[in-house]
Amino acid sequence: MPDGRVPLISGNWKMNLDHFEALRNLQKLAWLLPKDVYERVDVSLHPPFTDIRTLQTSIEADRMDVLLGAQHCHHEVSGAYTGEVSPAFLAKLDVKLVICGHSERRELFGENDEIVNAKVKAILAHKMTPILCVGETLAEREAGETEAKVLGQVAAGIAGAKKDQVASMVIAYEPIWAIGTGKTATAQDAQDVCGAIRRAVAASTDASTAGSIRIQYGGSVKAGTTAELMAQPDVDGALVGGASLDPDEFAQIVKIAAGASS
Repeated sequence: MPDGRVPLISGNWKMNLDHFEALRNLQKLAWLLPKDVYERVDVSLHPPFTDIRTLQTSIEADRMDVLLGAQHCHHEVSGAYTGEVSPAFLAKLDVKLVICGHSERRELFGENDEIVNAKVKAILAHKMTPILCVGETLAEREAGETEAKVLGQVAAGIAGAKKDQVASMVIAYEPIWAIGTGKTATAQDAQDVCGAIRRAVAASTDASTAGSIRIQYGGSVKAGTTAELMAQPDVDGALVGGASLDPDEFAQIVKIAAGASS
């Protein structure tokens, strides 16, 4: 990984862990990770909305270096959107990063590129960092459509953002066929797509912007696959799902990423 891009390891807890369980996981993770790890890697946790305030108070009280994240938000600040959460509310809770365009939101809740782009802009407007998720299905992969699908999602997601905003973003490549299936793209597969993403960002902005953006890999990431993934020049971290629910496993992933970046 080139100098200047600090790896980001993000734990997406999805719809798991009530606020008591979330606090327990946070505290165990804090105990497992030595302070100097955070000098070499950024760590974000993305719990359910009901856990965010609990984690915020603990992170602040114990002066933890963990970054608080959210899994989703609406693109409007307020209004008649029952069940949705405003980006302004998240910013007030000191949320730093918000996942948007996750494959589950796209596939299960019908979020299209236009909606995802609106969320990216809203997250940026509230001084938070979007983690823009992109990825292809197994059918698209087998049809040779991976780059067309992924790069189309990238272009749509960053449309209308200024260069400095794009440079501050995170893009997570998450092949849909590898999420929760136990299948993982090879490190070379991940590099091929992440490299294509960086080149596409450079073509639409400039080399400096593309060099600053962080690109994660997500898809059944485990401690055993982390080192090889992190050794790739265009893989700047991981968006971790199921493995992030186990503090011991997640701590190992973070430590490996920190070592790979040193």
